[in-house]
Amino acid sequence: MQFWLLFLIFLWLAHALGYLVHEYAHTITAWMLGHKANPLALTYGRLSAKNLLFLSDIDENVDYDPILAAGKGFQASLIAVAGVLFGNVPFYFISRRIFSFAKARNRQMLGLFAFLLCLMNVGNFLDYVPVRTFTTHSDMARVEAGMRISPWWIATVLGLPFAIAIWHFFARLLPDARWFLFPQRRVPQTILVVVSSFTMFVYFGSAGMDGYGEVSRWISVFSVCVLFPGALILCWPRIREQKTPARVCVQARTQR
Repeated sequence: MQFWLLFLIFLWLAHALGYLVHEYAHTITAWMLGHKANPLALTYGRLSAKNLLFLSDIDENVDYDPILAAGKGFQASLIAVAGVLFGNVPFYFISRRIFSFAKARNRQMLGLFAFLLCLMNVGNFLDYVPVRTFTTHSDMARVEAGMRISPWWIATVLGLPFAIAIWHFFARLLPDARWFLFPQRRVPQTILVVVSSFTMFVYFGSAGMDGYGEVSRWISVFSVCVLFPGALILCWPRIREQKTPARVCVQARTQR
């Protein structure tokens, strides 16, 4: 029981960190380019249960209109893409390194937090590309407006590496985390798969469901209705895996 309480706390902390590094990357970039006086001045929103749990009222508090009106479209685009590119991308790689460090030293709690932090950063990749790429507002739309490019450029240039990161998470990191955190324990492994798949393809994947146009809505529908169950089927712990410790032995020999 204590472990699962800690799991929920880590889940919240990882989400909060992934969210805040994203928003602060926007504001710090705007401050460095001279478009914001205080790099820490986010809109923090109300003191409510929803905001405390999901940070839903927190916003970067950057005014893009004067930047675009001044003809500084590239700077506006850089600020808009900074959240995912300068915030989530570095923390994605940092979290992977921390997980490898924790696994090599058999530090499960550190490994659990690093795994969840990686999940939240990868979720932001999907949230922005492609879920909210084909829309008339939000960060990716500002990138497109500032650089005067098609959303297909964003979907291609950022979408390909982001898709590889999502694949790596489910094909490599999640199986490693299952066996490292819950060796030969099928029920906890199943919970980890369900939480990871739901967070990625329902929580983050449904971001375009309302208020972002038809294309984003259908991408979100595809994420929830196809990718979510697909991830569950592909990553679901098999009984034969629990009976065979060979995978653990092979990994142990590989690390020596």
